[in-house]
Amino acid sequence: MCAMTSSTLPTPPPEDTVVVPADEDPVAAAGSEIIGGAPGRRALLGVSWWTAARVLAICTIVVFALGMVQKVPCYDSGWFYGATAQYDHACYSDIPHLFTLRGFSLGNIPYLDKLPGATDPHMQYLEYPVLTGLFMLVATWLTPGSGGDVHREQVFWLVNSGMLMVCAVIAVIAVMRTHRRRPWDALLFALAPVLALDSTINWDILAVALTAVGMACWARKRLVLAGVFIGLATAAKLYPVFLLGPLLLLCLRAGRIRDFGRAFAGALVAWLIVDVPFMVLNFQGWATFYTYSETRGIDYGSVWLILEQNRWLPSGFPTSRVNLVIALLLALCCLGIAWLAFAAQRRPRFAQLAFLVIAAFVLTNKVYSPQYVLWLTPLAVLARPRWRDFLVWQACEVLYFLAIWYNFAYTSSPNQKGLATDWYHGAIMVHVLGTLFLCVLVIRDVLLPEYDAVRWDGSDDPSGGVLDGLADVLALSPSRAVEEEREAVEIEAEPVSPPA
Repeated sequence: MCAMTSSTLPTPPPEDTVVVPADEDPVAAAGSEIIGGAPGRRALLGVSWWTAARVLAICTIVVFALGMVQKVPCYDSGWFYGATAQYDHACYSDIPHLFTLRGFSLGNIPYLDKLPGATDPHMQYLEYPVLTGLFMLVATWLTPGSGGDVHREQVFWLVNSGMLMVCAVIAVIAVMRTHRRRPWDALLFALAPVLALDSTINWDILAVALTAVGMACWARKRLVLAGVFIGLATAAKLYPVFLLGPLLLLCLRAGRIRDFGRAFAGALVAWLIVDVPFMVLNFQGWATFYTYSETRGIDYGSVWLILEQNRWLPSGFPTSRVNLVIALLLALCCLGIAWLAFAAQRRPRFAQLAFLVIAAFVLTNKVYSPQYVLWLTPLAVLARPRWRDFLVWQACEVLYFLAIWYNFAYTSSPNQKGLATDWYHGAIMVHVLGTLFLCVLVIRDVLLPEYDAVRWDGSDDPSGGVLDGLADVLALSPSRAVEEEREAVEIEAEPVSPPA
């Protein structure tokens, strides 16, 4: 273990200095030629009406709207007519189907009213976390009660899409405000292809927005509020709770455990406020999300599906054993991330560890729905804001997005038109390798900070909030700065031989 004095930390740049991606990213510089090239020294960035926040919001709305247009073939007929039409056009969405299948069209209250025609003992009630269920309920209240089933499902999708678009705008503004000197990195999120393709498949963008706001609050040193939003995000989707792990590790290394305690308390209280009323009213209904997740078998998108469909798993391998192996693999990944948090010569950035832990959760899980990529997208932007690497990863995810729907078309059609299962397995591996590619780059940035796009100019951790610029209290090895200072002291202490 070692202690490090503040004098060994790099000198941070002025806070009012804004990083322009075209000045340091070759791909961004090439892309800027479309609008006349990189801004010059006389450019008044952020002074006119076209501030970063407004530009990012407009770009997000345009990309989101393009995604809605991509769903038009399904909106017109694909969701309602034809066995494979919604897969042939790659425009599937859970939203219109669950309006009827989960009883919202009948006026059911989630977690209190049973699902219509439910026969699975583990699926008697809505299988989503509470805040997502309440989001769906609000959308139901905004959906007119008149009209046929098809019309109401169409309107329900439109209402949800509008609400989710607001969430996407909130997310991009939160990403922009997390790295104060790098607002334009959020353009990676705003222009991400997966934002268009996946945002209206399900309700995941709600948790993404709440998580992004929580990280922005932590970066702005609003610790309790950061915890509140992480708690609310966990009430909408399970994955945000894993962000508390990196925060704990970094606060331990910096000796700021009380700050973590404040954020953890905010998260716990917020989660309890949302969940406890339904736990009291109907515990079985509230617990359906957790019992369903536990008993759910191996599903699409995971490496486990490849093992199962190729019969590489032992015969009769039970779901409980799969859950155990997944838990062990995830625990090993988290131990590796913990080692990285303490062994790196310089304390990792919060966004870097957050990306790694959620990527570990995604890669080891027994299911990977295409919209899960939205969980990682803002974290990838903050952890590795480089256009080339981000676009390589996005290309892998777009390929997987197309592959899963064409495989559904193949398995649903008697003529087997679409993507054969072996090719779909290849697409799963492309998704896995693309995510691992980004993980390797983030790990390299942690171990060799000179490769980190955020730290190359002397910044420490813009997403770290109270941790930004702090010296370490606990570490497994001396930092490079400490070693250099020690070498300098030793050289000065060496006796000098008198001249001959």
